Amino acid sequence: MNSSIDEVSSSLLDKINSPSDLRKLEIEQLPELCAEIREFLISHLSVNPGHFASSMGAVDIIVALHYVFDTPADRLVWDVGHQAYAHKILTGRRDAFSTQRTFGGISGFPTPLESPYDTFIAGHAGNSISAALGMAIADMTTPGHEERKTVAVIGDASISGGLAFEGLNNASNHPNNLLIILNDNDMSIDDNVGALHSYLSDLTTSAGYNRLRDKMAGYFRRKGLLTESRKRAIIRFNNSVKSLISRKQNIFEGLNIRYFGPFDGHDVIKLVKVLRDIKDMKGPRLLHLCTVKGKGYKKAEEDPTVWHAPGKFDPETGERFCGGNDGNPPLWQEVFGETLLELARKDSRVVGITAAMPTGTSLSRLMAEMPDRAYDVGISEGHAVTFAGGLAAAGKKPFVAIYSSFLQRAYDNIIHDVAIQGLPVTFCIDRAGIVGEDGVTHHGMFDTAYLRCIPGMTVAEPADEETMRNIMYTSLSLPTPLAIRYPRGRATTPDWRSDMHDIPVGKGRSIRLRDGARTAILSLGPILKTALEAAKALEEEGIQVDVYDMIWLKPLDDGILRQVTEKYDNIVTLEDSTLAGGFGSAVNDWIRENSGKVNLTSLGVKDEWISHGSVDRLRELCGIDTVSVVKTIESLEKANANTL
Repeated sequence: MNSSIDEVSSSLLDKINSPSDLRKLEIEQLPELCAEIREFLISHLSVNPGHFASSMGAVDIIVALHYVFDTPADRLVWDVGHQAYAHKILTGRRDAFSTQRTFGGISGFPTPLESPYDTFIAGHAGNSISAALGMAIADMTTPGHEERKTVAVIGDASISGGLAFEGLNNASNHPNNLLIILNDNDMSIDDNVGALHSYLSDLTTSAGYNRLRDKMAGYFRRKGLLTESRKRAIIRFNNSVKSLISRKQNIFEGLNIRYFGPFDGHDVIKLVKVLRDIKDMKGPRLLHLCTVKGKGYKKAEEDPTVWHAPGKFDPETGERFCGGNDGNPPLWQEVFGETLLELARKDSRVVGITAAMPTGTSLSRLMAEMPDRAYDVGISEGHAVTFAGGLAAAGKKPFVAIYSSFLQRAYDNIIHDVAIQGLPVTFCIDRAGIVGEDGVTHHGMFDTAYLRCIPGMTVAEPADEETMRNIMYTSLSLPTPLAIRYPRGRATTPDWRSDMHDIPVGKGRSIRLRDGARTAILSLGPILKTALEAAKALEEEGIQVDVYDMIWLKPLDDGILRQVTEKYDNIVTLEDSTLAGGFGSAVNDWIRENSGKVNLTSLGVKDEWISHGSVDRLRELCGIDTVSVVKTIESLEKANANTL
């Protein structure tokens, strides 16, 4: 295996700059091309990390799809996008792939802003079927587009989500020609390799069989013997017969969706033949393909969870260069996971819930010790919240750990099923703020704004581990919902395991006070570190600045706000979230209602979409890094001096 990007030589891949080049290959050359793509991925992702295991597992499917379908005229709609690296490589972005997930480089996810081959944004799971169905129906009703093909590619985890089921239901009830590819990397195909099953699979996908089938259907329809309701019943019966013979049931047998498979998703030549056979069929169809996450790299095949996004690694040995925690502060999710486990040991009411992210949120720690008190509900954020509401209504103290951008999907559930009833659910909002390389679909920008406006919701953002632990402990005695937001990455203190105690809700703290200060920074969350760095730099220039850690977004500390509005010439709010409706907006609202004229400057993420790149680079772009804060306060102090 080659160990660097420069050493990779891909005789077939080097000649492919678009899918039209791919289609010039002989079908027998496709397995070699798939091997070259995997070698390319290993070489590049070992030095510029990304989503590894999923993309390795989908290579053969992607090659077959672009070989059979006339992309971009025919549309491929990806779900999540973790699996789509080979798609990017084959669609003109091979040479730019070394820039993926870096500032100014290509995105780690499909996005129409980047390429006409990326037909729909794919950052959150479960949207591919709904989006692709919309495209397929639009083409059916647009003159000249009736024969255009649309394919949705969805993983087995994503198809368990509610939105995917809604899309399937819609597809079964409205005329369309959508093809759904189910990339199933969690089921074995060994039970389904018998001769009869193989024969039936080949028969039902063959072009000859389906031409005869369509002719017979047309004949019976003209005779008035085949109505739409009878057609649906026949499809359900056919699927049931397949399930009986294969000894496998599938969720599609009760829907009016033709089911094919399962097939080996790594047999690219077979995939091409099957896709050619079924691509011109009418009506919704689902092709079930079984794959192995991490295919082609043994360590990733053996442990796909760890190798989902492994960071930098040695392609020869598989050693991951992720570093250890010795002497370093913990990751924020580790603080959550350890603290939740401690609380669960103290209080039998405590339970934990996550939506397909037990490792990412560190809920896995509670799962390992108390599996009967930890629940992974899959990619079903709305259900997770309502489920938590039910647990709370029955006397439990649920902690719901979900990434900020994913919690957006459960907004109605938060309002309707928790907040209106005032149920004591604690939302532990991971990856809040700028997350970095995953980019626009994953930044946790909006939770402050969308939670702050909900009546009865309490919202906190701790600046350090001790405060976070105390807020979690305090939540045990709160009778109403609470949200705690914290960022991706490392916290602040290597020696962080402290005794926990209740802290007053809605009370912040002064962190840095200096004689003669005319400017105060009100900080919310771990960005307090930036505020303190800026204050120190300004002090070296002879400018004194006081710093306050507000801790609570809702309720705000009324006492601190009255104090600072009376004492200082300038107030600067600092937050790692959207300015529109966020912390600065909340302070501005308080000043408007309670104080006179105050010179307030709010620093946060402006009303625009933030791209991908390192957290430091993106904070600089948003004007919430140390240098930007210093420049802002220098300008304010200069304006003060000019008015004297």
